[in-house]
Amino acid sequence: MDRRNFLRTGSLAVLGSLAVPSIAVPGQVRQALGGGATGAAEASGVAAAMNHFGVNEADLKKVLTTALEKGGDYADLYFEHTFNNSVRLMDGKVNSCSSNIDFGMGVRVLAGDQTGYAYVEGVALEEMLRAARTAARIASSGKSSKPATFKEKTIKKDRYSVMTPWDEVNLQAKMPYLQKLNDKMFALDNRVRKVQASLGDSTSHVLFCNSEGVTYYDYRPMVTFGAVCIMEENGKMENAYAARAYRKGFEFLTDDLINTLAREAVDNTAILFKAVKPKGGEMPVVMGAGGSGILLHEAIGHAFEADFNRKNISIFSDQLNKKICNEHINVVDDGTIPFNRGSVNFDDEGAEGQKTYIVRQGVLTSYLHDRISARHYGVTPTGNGRRDTFRNAPIPRMRATYMEAGNMKEEDIISTVKQGIYVDNFTNGQVQIGAGDFTFFVKSGYLIEDGKLTQPIKDINIIGNGPKALADITMVADNDKIDNGTWTCGKDGQSCPVTCGMPSALVSKLTVGGEN
Repeated sequence: MDRRNFLRTGSLAVLGSLAVPSIAVPGQVRQALGGGATGAAEASGVAAAMNHFGVNEADLKKVLTTALEKGGDYADLYFEHTFNNSVRLMDGKVNSCSSNIDFGMGVRVLAGDQTGYAYVEGVALEEMLRAARTAARIASSGKSSKPATFKEKTIKKDRYSVMTPWDEVNLQAKMPYLQKLNDKMFALDNRVRKVQASLGDSTSHVLFCNSEGVTYYDYRPMVTFGAVCIMEENGKMENAYAARAYRKGFEFLTDDLINTLAREAVDNTAILFKAVKPKGGEMPVVMGAGGSGILLHEAIGHAFEADFNRKNISIFSDQLNKKICNEHINVVDDGTIPFNRGSVNFDDEGAEGQKTYIVRQGVLTSYLHDRISARHYGVTPTGNGRRDTFRNAPIPRMRATYMEAGNMKEEDIISTVKQGIYVDNFTNGQVQIGAGDFTFFVKSGYLIEDGKLTQPIKDINIIGNGPKALADITMVADNDKIDNGTWTCGKDGQSCPVTCGMPSALVSKLTVGGEN
């Protein structure tokens, strides 16, 4: 697959539900695991996690042995128990909510570069063995092997410990925050006509083991909170969206957060009444700090994922250890930022979360690896093997992708542009992985005229080529920023939570799709 789309989501994507009446509720799970309000830092016991999922070490070894019976090189088991909750406000009232439980496990078998995968929505031994036999069919050498002795991986530094877990918070405790956000937005501007607010939380319990003896347990919280603001002025309607998403507990919800989101949503909507569509054409573009990082993620980051390079799909397949951009540019994919939406204690195949420099001083220094690509290139996995749910095999995926700070001031960069645009608010777009060609929809920005920001602009497309755009970045500001919005990345039919960011930067030439 060489074409993909991305979407900045407006609310929590709810997973398919599965009734599992025999499974304990999350509070009981954490108690059984020895955890308190700190989540994974204390609830790291694999033995207790096995008890929660109703399996034992003998079961796991039997399933792994079965998975390897046809001659596979490697096998792993991934157990997941996820609780999702969402609540929404419309027309001034909290008027809808939903809750779901997702439960099951997947078996993966590797034979060379080939992957066999099967899953079951349960944990009965016979079901797991059936899945193992199905996945094992990828191999046919007839040489069977036995899994190694299990050795638990413990979390050295929990990147998303929580103070108040979501399973201890009822619906009545969440509703006032939605109402406060609604009321604050109406109070800020008399042009506000409607507010659509949503709050989503999820809690995932993950148990992993593989044929090399690696085992771990991870407690993964997630929360998204945001609102769409709809305003009217002289019969004209405009709308904008503001949201935040983190791996945090109930302590995430504060009055300060409400004030920030309300002001951001109202201001982002109000500016659109003054905005125009600029003339189209090829021109310099200053990418604003924060959300412009989606340019890195989509137009460049996916081309650095090792599966595309291993298969010679990416335009960067032959560029490793070569200079690809200005020497002042450093691009990072990071799984270690505390509480970040894209962070991982461990990825979904047992590698620890880590900070990976993709580009250092303009040189392409590393691809983003899972186990398969790391073996292909003879390197260590970078902690980028991620999956949507237990129904999916892991593939190389980004986490938090950003550019490090440069050495200039944003205003000095803008002052060098005679005629161009400044963009800082993106919604969606698409990219062709092989060629690197992309198009992005820009919600808002400004004209740059004679080195100054002037007229607000809106609803335009930016069109370009990812590698060329990276090479055409000539100036980078010192105002690096992560956009902690509700970014969700899609690839091969799987969705993963991610974040992105960058400092303000000048791309010397991009095509702007505006008015003739």
